[in-house]
Amino acid sequence: MTDVGISTHTYASPSSSIVPVQPAAVELLTARSKVLSRWGRWYVFGAHAVIAYGVPRLSADVDVTVDLVPNEPERFAREMEAAGFALRVDDPDFVRRTRVMPFVHLATAMPLDVVLAGSGLEEEFLERARAVDVGGAIVPLIDAGDLIIAKILAGRPKDLEDARGLWGLRGRDLDADRIRRTLELLEEALSQSDLLTSFESIQGPGTREN
Repeated sequence: MTDVGISTHTYASPSSSIVPVQPAAVELLTARSKVLSRWGRWYVFGAHAVIAYGVPRLSADVDVTVDLVPNEPERFAREMEAAGFALRVDDPDFVRRTRVMPFVHLATAMPLDVVLAGSGLEEEFLERARAVDVGGAIVPLIDAGDLIIAKILAGRPKDLEDARGLWGLRGRDLDADRIRRTLELLEEALSQSDLLTSFESIQGPGTREN
């Protein structure tokens, strides 16, 4: 991830999610949490984070980012296997190339993508993640503003639709200026010019300032 500077906050206390996620995802997250608690900070992002913030969404997998400590993916994979997960790739270089560990939860057949956090933006997202009750499982969830940033950065039509839904439900409580500053830094770092435009479009007309 791109190294950008963003102000940090501490974890919030647990709170209830607005929309319960599907039971298979709760079972997966419960099993996953037992391993992750031994390997450092982490958070749920992607579609299930969107659902937890109240936006209706279908998803067949779960996405998490983890700051792996110690940085030993092979041993982490063995612990995940002992907890009922199996890696979906055989290429030992895949993780080093992509920083993604794709698993499947054998009990539910639900895919789980584990993203290994890098320095910069993902570190800031880890700082702002907050513990929430997702269908009965207490898990760290990416901050809603950071989720909007991640969705805009991903840039696919369904990601921008997720960002629009999140802003519609949560925008009144979010720091739009912080989101803009982060997107400006990302545009500069990535030589892109469409991130701020995408954010303004999901806000709708007449919402340039909070």
